[in-house]
Amino acid sequence: MKDISKYQGIIPAFYACYDKEGKVSPEGVQALTKYFVKKGVKGVYVGGSSGECIYQSVAERKLVLENVMAAAEGKLTVIAHVACNNTQDSQELAAHAEKCGVDAVAAIPPIYFHLPEYAIAQYWNDISAAAPNTDFVIYNIPQLAGVALTMPLFREMLKNPRVVAVKNSSMPVQDIQMFKAEGGEGFVVFNGPDEQFISGRAMGADGGIGGTYGVMPELFLKMDELIRAGKVAEALPIQNAADEIIYTMCAAKGNLYAVIKEVLRRRENVDLGGVRAPLYNLVPEDEAVVEKAAALIDSAMKKYVG
Repeated sequence: MKDISKYQGIIPAFYACYDKEGKVSPEGVQALTKYFVKKGVKGVYVGGSSGECIYQSVAERKLVLENVMAAAEGKLTVIAHVACNNTQDSQELAAHAEKCGVDAVAAIPPIYFHLPEYAIAQYWNDISAAAPNTDFVIYNIPQLAGVALTMPLFREMLKNPRVVAVKNSSMPVQDIQMFKAEGGEGFVVFNGPDEQFISGRAMGADGGIGGTYGVMPELFLKMDELIRAGKVAEALPIQNAADEIIYTMCAAKGNLYAVIKEVLRRRENVDLGGVRAPLYNLVPEDEAVVEKAAALIDSAMKKYVG
């Protein structure tokens, strides 16, 4: 049976890193990667929503991954999200990811056109075929992709032996239990919604991939530690604290990831630039949100991590 230990734990979704001109910053990518190594997370999920993938070119996404791999030095599990809105570009990124030595490639379904399930399966299998020696992770995020991973589609994808996991970002935690049961022994399901991390873990998720983990990894690492020790009740107040931080960061006029990057700059001296248009950057009135979020993180760290 395949060793799935490399997928069990806290895997932050990697943030887009830009220089002052708004171009991808290799230095920023490497700095963020080293930050995650230092924090002790299990791995990183590169090129997903938090990485602003749909606003980056194929060449930019390759550049990001290459610099993640260079800085990680084998110390992190690396899952590369390679989906583009056409098969050819997605396959190019998948083949590149395999060449770089990632642990897995992942993909959302194609967006905009409402494709039949057999076309979605073909798209995913074509991407997987471009990285024939690499694990494949299905990314289920129906609220953004506009299409959900149904059980018939899931069963079809399980015919592909490279399909080892689902990153489940649908809101019903019941979906996690269903995918775990259908996937069978050794199949991995990641909890996606950060706000219900402990709920997803309680329903059987092996770990989590999340967009807010990176700004407060210690809190999610502590929750994961407590859950593995059977101390879910002790993890609950940490989840509540993390949720308050998330709700605060979402209250800005600027995009959530713009807030996260500014908090990281202030608290960790990691400068990742802003966000790429049409995502909205911070405005002066967001200062209060940034300050409150940073203060809440500081408070939670002192209370729950020490």
